[in-house]
Amino acid sequence: MAGLLCGTKKRKQVSDLQEEGKNAINAPLLPSSADLLPEELLLDESAEKTMLDPTSRENPKFKELQKVLIDWINNELEEERIIVKDLEEDLYDGQVLQKLFEKLSGRKLNVAEVTQSEIGQKQKLQTVLEAVNDLLRPQGWTIEWGVDLIHCKNLVAIVYLLVALAMHFLAPIRLPEHVSVQVVVVKKREGILQTSHVTKELTTTTEMMMGRFERDAFDTLLDHAPDKLNVVKTFADGVYLVLLMGLLEDYFVPLYNFYLTPESFEQKVHNVAFAFELMQDGGLKKPKARPEDVVNLNLKSTLRVLYNLFTNYKSAE
Repeated sequence: MAGLLCGTKKRKQVSDLQEEGKNAINAPLLPSSADLLPEELLLDESAEKTMLDPTSRENPKFKELQKVLIDWINNELEEERIIVKDLEEDLYDGQVLQKLFEKLSGRKLNVAEVTQSEIGQKQKLQTVLEAVNDLLRPQGWTIEWGVDLIHCKNLVAIVYLLVALAMHFLAPIRLPEHVSVQVVVVKKREGILQTSHVTKELTTTTEMMMGRFERDAFDTLLDHAPDKLNVVKTFADGVYLVLLMGLLEDYFVPLYNFYLTPESFEQKVHNVAFAFELMQDGGLKKPKARPEDVVNLNLKSTLRVLYNLFTNYKSAE
C-alpha cells in the first residue's frame, strides 16, 4: 500500500510538473484579467478584439495629435456651437462626425439629427462612414475604421478616420509627424486567450501625407516650369500677401498688425495667417493651405492661395 501511494504521488508530481511547464509556455500569451476589459474575457471561440496599449495612450506625440484634431474639429464646427473635449466620448455616436463631414464636403446627409438609441446611433454612423468611404477609398485609403469600432469608442480607429479626413480636405493644421501606437490584439483559440502587439502608424512625414493627393494642374505647372515659379517664394514671409489684400480691398493695413520685416519663422507664420484672415474678411473661403506651408516655400500651396485671389478679383475694376 505504501508503495502504491508513493507511486501515485510521484505520478501526480510528474503530472503537476508537466502542467506547470505547459502553463509556462502559454504564460506569455495569457494577459492577466486585470489588463483585460470584461468584453475581451467573454470572447467567443476564434473571435478577436483590439485595444490601445496603455503605454501608447500616454505617448506625448499621440496626445499632441489628439489635441490638434480636437482643435481642428472645434474650429470647423464653431458655428454649430459644438465643442469636442474627448474624441472617444464625443464622436462615438456619429453626431459630431456627421456635422464635420457635412461642413467639410458641403454635402447634406440624410440622417436623423438627434438619436439616443444604440440602433439609431449605429444607423447614423453607417450613413456617415459610407459617405466617407466612398470619398476616400478611390484615393487608395485603407479603411481602418468601421461602425462597431467607432461606436465602441476605439480611439485608434477614430484617430485614423480623422487623420484621413484632415488630409483629404487639406485641413489648415499641422499633424505631428511619425505618430505610431501599439495595439493589443486579443484572440481566443481553443479556449485560450492569446495576445499580440501590432504597431499602427497614424502619421508619416508632412511631405508624404500631402503627397497622397491626386496630381492636378498645379503639379503639371511645377513639372514643366519650375524655374518660372521662384517669384512665388517672395510671398513666403506673408508681407506681400498682407499688402496685396490691402490693395485689392482698397484699405490701408496698419503696420502694427503684422511684421513688415519678419525675422523668425513664427513671425512669418503670423503674417500669412493674418493675410488669410483678411481674405476671409473679404468674402473668400478660408484657404485650404496652411500658413506653415507657405512659409516653408511649398509652391503648390502658395499657388493655390494666389490662384484663389486671382479668380476672386480678376473682374474687379
